[in-house]
Amino acid sequence: MKLTLIAAALAACTLSLPAAAVGHIADIVIHDRAQNRTLPVYVHEGRHYVVGQPGNEYEIRLRNRQRADILTVVSVDGVDVITGETADWQQSGYVLGPQQRFGIKGWRKSLERTAAFYFTALTDSYAARTGRPDHVGVIGVAVFRKKPEPVVQHAPPRLARSMEAEAPAPSAMAEDRGPARDAAGGAGAASRAEAQANAAQKSARLGTGHGRSETSVVTYTEFERATATPAEIITIYYDSHRNLVAQGVIREPSLARPDPLPQPFPARFAPDPR
Repeated sequence: MKLTLIAAALAACTLSLPAAAVGHIADIVIHDRAQNRTLPVYVHEGRHYVVGQPGNEYEIRLRNRQRADILTVVSVDGVDVITGETADWQQSGYVLGPQQRFGIKGWRKSLERTAAFYFTALTDSYAARTGRPDHVGVIGVAVFRKKPEPVVQHAPPRLARSMEAEAPAPSAMAEDRGPARDAAGGAGAASRAEAQANAAQKSARLGTGHGRSETSVVTYTEFERATATPAEIITIYYDSHRNLVAQGVIREPSLARPDPLPQPFPARFAPDPR
């Protein structure tokens, strides 16, 4: 039973999300911070795609649509955004209260700092630079519902008031796992060289880099999952505009003018031949 998880800061409740967000239990949108706009979602063969602009920082915006707490375990390029480990939905995540919004701007480095997400070439992506380039180009959110509180039989009113007065304040943290570590420090030189060699063959693809450090304050809280598997998994793929057009995800109208159709009655009178 995992109780120690990262809780979203309450200050993030000011974010707004469009109605076209992806997800049911939670809404997810990708926001381009450089252009200050939410990226439009393209649906192709049942999958959701967004276009990333190389060099632009971006943010994953979440909104809890429920009237109870949820846990969101978030991955980018197959890497957990909190721990930096290869993604697994059993890892820690962000807890959102009822109707709460939160923006994830980068890889978590501590309870106070993150390293910004930005779109970049596959070889420069955080996943490739830590030896894991195989799943670059996808953002995932595993959503868990909270286990209902057990029904407690109430004592008589006087006793209940007395117990409430004497009850200790609940602990905000059951165990401390410490700040997220930078997985780049643990990758060997040989693994990096092999990863870069593999990534070089796929350099046209877009990935997510490990950018500038910025403030993002969160705290620990307790959360017990209602189920061992997620209630919902939200997946958003991303790549460059050129690549998505080539894959048939985006269909652009032809810029060439079609040849005019022949007309059966082009003129009133017969002209002289040239």
